Amino acid sequence: MSTSDYGTWPRPVHGPEGLSSRRLRPISWKRALVVLTSAFVALAVVAPATATLKSRLDRALRAQGVSSSQTGAIVFDLSKDAYVYRKNSAVALKPASNEKLPVAVSALSILGPRYTIPTELRRQGHRTGTVWHGKLILKGYGDPALSGSQIGRFARAVDNAGITRVTGAIVGDESFFDKLRVGPGWKASFYKDECPPLSALIVNRAHFKGYIASRPALAAAKMLRSKLVERGIKVGGHAKLGRADSSSTVMTTQQSPALRWLVRTMDRQSDNFYAEMLTKLLGAIEADEGSTSAGATVVKKELRSRDVPMRGVVISDGSGLSAYDRLTARAAGKLLRSALSDSRISNALVDSLPTAGVNGTLVDRMTSGPAYRNVYAKTGTTDSASALSGFVRTRYVFAILMNGNPIPWWYAREAQDRFAQVLAGQ
Repeated sequence: MSTSDYGTWPRPVHGPEGLSSRRLRPISWKRALVVLTSAFVALAVVAPATATLKSRLDRALRAQGVSSSQTGAIVFDLSKDAYVYRKNSAVALKPASNEKLPVAVSALSILGPRYTIPTELRRQGHRTGTVWHGKLILKGYGDPALSGSQIGRFARAVDNAGITRVTGAIVGDESFFDKLRVGPGWKASFYKDECPPLSALIVNRAHFKGYIASRPALAAAKMLRSKLVERGIKVGGHAKLGRADSSSTVMTTQQSPALRWLVRTMDRQSDNFYAEMLTKLLGAIEADEGSTSAGATVVKKELRSRDVPMRGVVISDGSGLSAYDRLTARAAGKLLRSALSDSRISNALVDSLPTAGVNGTLVDRMTSGPAYRNVYAKTGTTDSASALSGFVRTRYVFAILMNGNPIPWWYAREAQDRFAQVLAGQ
């Protein structure tokens, strides 16, 4: 599916690792990091033949400035159906963007990879000739990829229907979700910087006339009104917020890309916005409450149904931005194993993960050595957590969670990459 089918998508706001990396890493260190990483890979992969896999992984995982007690990791060998490495596997740690893995698995499992999210243009009133006596309502259901070009198609549908004048208002309806714009436990700076304001009706990630709108649904209604006027359709009322009532009827509908593509954007780019929108969507559909807390409850229920060990696990939001989130390496590993064995979602989940040295948040990591193109994993970085969890070819499932206050993420990433290189060299 081409993104051009849905207009030009604004560049995603990357996950915690995206913005945090830009803030912390001096550009002048890039060459030094490449040299250091190459050296560490050589040391990790070219180990004495007598060294056991466990000892090699132990060495690889040591990271300067990262406490051993605040590092949790597991490796499960699918060919042996057994763990081959465990370190603090039941310790509850901040997951950073590894929090997106439970959301990805839950959304794909509950809704299905082909599920699409609608946005409706509804009408309320009556028609006389070419005049619509009443209002038009743009109703959102949580599509994070809704674009300005799709709003243009709504305006075109009104034009094609032969309507030349609308006497009432253009209404933005965001009632499918609650009106909380951020997740629980977020820093104040995360609002707009790390994630656009959350809304069931949001276009272009709330980018409107050169700024990020604080009321996305109103901005969407204003955009529709402008596009109607551009087509020569007279609109008597203003754009405003409201709700469609039972007397309104659907005039036309736009659909999001299939869920598997939304999940791929979320995981590969570590997109906080997509993660939070999908979490609220799960709450709205499964619990009849479009809130982060309801969505988190749905996610936890899904994890339990997959026999994921929940001791120490705290699902507070969908992105990993919350200070309350906790995950264990054991839980992350079991979740990945469960998803891989589920033929309904396994292909979509694995495809959603960044590939080492190729794409997403791993495009500039593990660009050589046995891990190159053979590791598919979700990254995660905040100022207090760094994580990497996924698959090494079709043999290993692994999860690494590292915490610190703050965490030296560059050393943590080097350790994670060394760890993955050892596994890929087996």
